[in-house]
Amino acid sequence: MSSQPQKKLTPDEYLALERQAETKSEYVDGAMYAMSGASPRHALITGNIVQALGGRLRDRPCYVFPSDLRINVSPTGLFTYPDVVIACGELKYRDDRRDTLLNPLVLFEVLSESTEAYDRGRKFEHCRTLPSLAEYLLVAQDKPHVEQFVRQGDGRWLLGEFNRPEDVLTLPSLGSTLAMAEIYAKVEALG
Repeated sequence: MSSQPQKKLTPDEYLALERQAETKSEYVDGAMYAMSGASPRHALITGNIVQALGGRLRDRPCYVFPSDLRINVSPTGLFTYPDVVIACGELKYRDDRRDTLLNPLVLFEVLSESTEAYDRGRKFEHCRTLPSLAEYLLVAQDKPHVEQFVRQGDGRWLLGEFNRPEDVLTLPSLGSTLAMAEIYAKVEALG
């Protein structure tokens, strides 16, 4: 039995399908990949980050978005839905539909077994090509552990790791902080 090669989608074909779909899909290298739902821990951690940083940045020209906002990594063509997206200043969109952001400043990914390798590997490789991106954070959901990558002036990325409940992350691009206790609030109660 021979298999027919799958037709590669253009970005515009992907967006037309995605805008009508009931579920979210990422787009990479001409193909769509369905995204699975989140666990309660994943959803709580994401909500905790959005709530904490949304409150801190409320009076500044910054926006904190949960995982429903799609970004387009235009240098590589990736379309993806990070768990938390933060953008400051003028928001730039792919088109007049204003549903696909081009200039995120900070991205958070809450790791799961099925996405961890991709989030820390190929996805980060794509996202690093965004000129606007200053910080990329990987947040474990099975234990308190955050890896923070901060773009340096020479283009290198500096890694900081946090794993103690009393640790506080400094987010230099936002001029703000985020405590591990805020990220992981009530997570233990979920078991």
